[in-house]
Amino acid sequence: MLALAAARRRIFQGPSRSTASFLRSYVVPPPPGLDEGEQNIFRKLTDRFSPKELAVQDVSGGCGTFYAISISSEAFKGLATVKQHRLVNETLKEEIEGIHGLQLKTSVPPSASS
Repeated sequence: MLALAAARRRIFQGPSRSTASFLRSYVVPPPPGLDEGEQNIFRKLTDRFSPKELAVQDVSGGCGTFYAISISSEAFKGLATVKQHRLVNETLKEEIEGIHGLQLKTSVPPSASS
């Protein structure tokens, strides 16, 4: 049980900055242990933002009504936090219609913020 919980909290470390420029269309599979809702959100965010780091966790006890998402992507460079959140919300519009809550943390990777 603890291993499953740890897997759900695992943060995906994307390709290095030098590699990322060559792999813009590269789709990374979600880490093992994610439930169907977490996998769906993970795929959509990976496809849209090519994140350096991404964590998706169902924090509703497994019923899929509240998710915590942390995403770090160069796509957010130069954007205000509100705009970053709007982009994620637009990407997850269908999913958000069916849930009660979303905890969202967005950021720009340190290598992209300079």
